[in-house]
Formats: sequence, C-alpha cells, structure tokens
Amino acid sequence: MDWVEKYRPQRLQDVVGNSGAVRQMYEWARDWSRQKKPLLLYGKPGIGKTSSAHALANDMNWEMVELNASDQRTKSALERVAGSGSTTASLSGASRKLILLDEADNLHGQADRGGAKAIVEIIAASQQPIILIANDYYSLSRDIKAATEPVQFRALQARSIVPRLRQICAAEGVTCDPLVLDDIAGRAGGDMRAAVNMLYAAAIGKEHLATGDVHTSAKDERSTIFELVGGVFKGRRDADLLRMAVEVEDTPDTIEQWLEGNIDHMPDLASRAKGYACLSRADEYIGRTYRRQYYTLWRYASAVMLIGVADAAGGHGVHGRIMPPSRWQKMGASKKQKTIRAGLTRKLSDMTHIPEDALREDFFTAISILVEQDPAGYVREFELDADELALFIHDKARATKVVKDVAKEEKAKEKKESGKQKASGKGRKPRDDDPPGDTAEMRQDLPPGQATLF
Repeated sequence: MDWVEKYRPQRLQDVVGNSGAVRQMYEWARDWSRQKKPLLLYGKPGIGKTSSAHALANDMNWEMVELNASDQRTKSALERVAGSGSTTASLSGASRKLILLDEADNLHGQADRGGAKAIVEIIAASQQPIILIANDYYSLSRDIKAATEPVQFRALQARSIVPRLRQICAAEGVTCDPLVLDDIAGRAGGDMRAAVNMLYAAAIGKEHLATGDVHTSAKDERSTIFELVGGVFKGRRDADLLRMAVEVEDTPDTIEQWLEGNIDHMPDLASRAKGYACLSRADEYIGRTYRRQYYTLWRYASAVMLIGVADAAGGHGVHGRIMPPSRWQKMGASKKQKTIRAGLTRKLSDMTHIPEDALREDFFTAISILVEQDPAGYVREFELDADELALFIHDKARATKVVKDVAKEEKAKEKKESGKQKASGKGRKPRDDDPPGDTAEMRQDLPPGQATLF
C-alpha cells in the first residue's frame, strides 16, 4: 500500500493544518439538521479536503456514500446514487449517511449533462448531510454556490508538513536527514499528498535518506495558465514568460484568448490599445500556423503576445481575479440552449407523435404562441421545466416563477386530496361486503367454544 493511503488521517485531530476549516466542519456536523446548507470544501488539490471529509464521517460514526469524477455523473446517475442515499437511512447502523460529491467543479460536457441541476435538486430534498468538494470555487455554477456553505482549505506551510513526514519515517523505520524533509516540504508547494508521494518514492529500498535521494521524485512544477497571465501583467522577464508558455498545457491560441479576456486589467486605454495590437499581430501568426501546418510559427506568436502585452501592461499587475475569456461563457450558454432545445423537441415529438424535423420547422412557432398565452397550462400539459418554458416565452425570470407557482399548486392539490381521503376513511361506516377487520375483534364475535387458526 502506498503511504498516502496508509497514513491518511482517520480522525479530524489527525488532519494537518487548516484548523479553522476543520473546526467549521465539526461544528456543522455536531449540530446538523435539515435546515443547514451542505458544506462546499474548496482549495488546491492535495491539501486534505477529501481526507477531512472521511475523517469527519469516522468521528461522527456516519456512513460514507461517495461519488467522484471517475463515475458517470448524469442527472439520472446522481439521483440514483446520491439522491436515494440522501433520503434513506443507513443499513449499517450508522447514525447518518454522509453524501460526498468529489470534484464538483468538473461537471461538464455530455457525460455530466444535467449534473449541476441534479445536485441542487438533491440538496433541496436531502434528509442526510452532504459535502461537496471542488478545486476551483469560481468555476462552480451560481446555483450550487447559493445552495452551499463554503469552507476554504489553504495550501499547507512547509513547517506543518515536516512533522508529518518525520512521523511517517519513524513508523517505516527510515532515518532521514533533516534537510531532506525540509527540501521535500518546500518542493511540495503546500501539497501534503505530493510531499508524502515524494518521500515514498525516495525511500523505496532505502533505510536512510540523504539529500541526493530526492531529486528524482520532485513534484511536477509546470506553470499554470493563471501564473502565466499573472506573470505577463506583472512584467516578469521575457525568458521566464517564454519558458512558462512552454510549460502550460494550453496552446498559443488558447493563451491568446486568456490574455484578451483579461486585458481590461490594463491601467489605461493607451495600454489596452497597445496590448490589442500585439494580440492582433500574434493572431496572424496563429492563423498562418493552422493554414500552412507550420507550427514553428507558434514561437513567433508566443513571443509577440507575451512580451508585447507585458510591455504594454508595464508591470501594473492584475487587480482582481484572472477570468477565463468571456467568449467561452457565451459559447457555453449557446451550447446549453441547443441541448435544451434538442431535448424539448425530442420530448414533444414523443408526446405529439410528430417527427422532430417537422415539429422544429413547421410547428415550433405555433406552439410558442400557444404557450405564451397560457404558460401555466402548458407547463402542466408538457411537463416543462423553467429552461424549457423560457425557450417558448423568452423570459427566464417569468418562466421560473410560473414553474414554481405550478409546483406549489400541484403540491397543495395533492395535500388537499390526501386530507379528503383521510377524512372520508374515518367517517365511513363499514358495509357487509367490506374486508374483515382486526382478527382480535373477529374472535370476540365468535360463538363460545369455536376456534380459528386465523
């Protein structure tokens, strides 16, 4: 067994660092009720978010139901696993079940379609505590943020990592120079999991670790797109920017879009104009790259946009959050609309027995006019949700209100009918052809000496 799993914290008191976040988790669990929002643990990978959730479940004697990004997380899958788990009691005798949804910020694409919406619905109906885990808080949907209570986990300091590494070495019978542990903790960049993995890789087959044993197990220190964009606006050296551009996973055309999306951080209009000119010139090289399939031109594109925009920014820095390109959000919204329209067309085709093509081309406008005149009636008739109704009436706020009002009316109607049934059941007199009642009552009516088995 690798050391990360072997020495995973079993209790909250074993979790290294982030004492404030751990305390917040414990207080939430200690007084948990259905009125409390689920927790959203967020922060960079490897700093103890998932381990803390498991430790909390152990401390509270709760059963754990976990769903992560390796599972298919469509709406139906989430409702089947987390949905049923959040409304039923534990079979193992645990006091409660903790529903853990890991990597909640990775709900994207066709595989996770409807997943974010399903999470919000599951949260609203849950009878069990729920914890969501995310690396990037800002990439989560607005609905998920509103429905959860955020708990931030911060990167661990090197001085907090060293004692845990020392404990592991003692438990494994490995002696280690103090400078080696300091070196590993520093290279880990606040990531406890990376530190333990480096120690494990360096200690394989050894009883003593010296300084030279660690170089082959260093943490991957490639730059991120956020560091690159920040470095450009802070005016880092040209050589550093070009090196970081090679290290990031994104291609030059994507880097160009990130720089364009954050060019508003420039101090004045003249700087922005200069920055746009450099991006425009770089875009020409990128276009030629794809037209001619001559990827050497990417070097020129990277140099022009990175060094040029850095010069235009003048080391002013980024005052605010580095955001993805705004066009991506618009493209995502457009893709979502197409998905909703396709699903609605398919549903109406099944209900009306009209081919999808004919429905889309010949009948959609006519149906839209009818729905506009009586949206509540068609919400009931076609079982429309807010997104589907908004396609017809082109007003998301009104669509949401109509769907909520219809749901309230249906709920009140069901409650009223249930009350009538109970009342009629209590007041009705028994008839001769009614099924027999309680066995004890039947026995009292039997003639003396007569017995029955049932």
